[in-house]
Amino acid sequence: MIEAINLTKRFDDITAVDHLNAQIKDGSVFGLIGTNGAGKSTFLRMACGVLKPDEGSIMIDGVSVYENEAVKSRFFYISDDQFFLSNASPEDMMRFYRKAYPKFDEKRFYHLLESFELNKRRKVNTFSKGMKKQLSVILGICAGTDYLFCDETFDGLDPVMRQTVKSLFANDMAERGMTPIIASHNLRELEDICDHVGLLHKGGILLSKDLDDMKMNIHKIQCVLQPGMEAEDLVAFDRMKLEKRGRLITLTVRGKREEIEKIMESYRPVFFELIPLSLEEIFISETEVVGYDVKKLVL
Repeated sequence: MIEAINLTKRFDDITAVDHLNAQIKDGSVFGLIGTNGAGKSTFLRMACGVLKPDEGSIMIDGVSVYENEAVKSRFFYISDDQFFLSNASPEDMMRFYRKAYPKFDEKRFYHLLESFELNKRRKVNTFSKGMKKQLSVILGICAGTDYLFCDETFDGLDPVMRQTVKSLFANDMAERGMTPIIASHNLRELEDICDHVGLLHKGGILLSKDLDDMKMNIHKIQCVLQPGMEAEDLVAFDRMKLEKRGRLITLTVRGKREEIEKIMESYRPVFFELIPLSLEEIFISETEVVGYDVKKLVL
């Protein structure tokens, strides 16, 4: 498990990460959402020991990461601004990382390189942005680490390649328990892969919740009420949001599905149905309650 306690990092008079507390459990996909400048990259660089915290600590299984070679061998970091050795080919990078990571799977590396149609001897500096991202993902997957830190990894990949990368992540999670931590400014990119999402804003965690829990406890209802009834009469719900378009009423409410259906039936509406919420809608609802507009933060 990765745990950050009062984690803080400053650059001159700018506080990039401000007393952040977070837990990332093993075997799940943790999505770190936030606008550019929210502190995502700084958090990841402290998590992988590139930067030293000014205050607080970040640990893996209770052991500090910074300047700890044994702990660093347990994760691979795919930065947004990727680094490759000067004039190196994919094969050169494989040999470099094979020395750093004892579990590096060379056979799988060549197989994936061929599947992605990347030339093993071509100079990486001639690759496009998307090709470099693909190579970074292949190197990270083949390193055989417990954790994979990904900073805007899907940025620059086409839709087909994004799904391919997500499938690789899912495969390694199932087969060897790898834990990806994925930072992105785009909420929609992570909807179909993350188990837990943290919303980072102004250097701190604004919201951190398990997606299954959120989906089970927030529901959207569309209904048409009996003549004479108004939306304001639906007082039995723990209401988060209300919209009206003519006679059609849309409610976002908290509670268990069975309880919500029972309450709705007690009002004897002309029509009602429960509609699944997207991750975007869930976060909009949650952040509006605490006074933020997530649409301005990450969409």
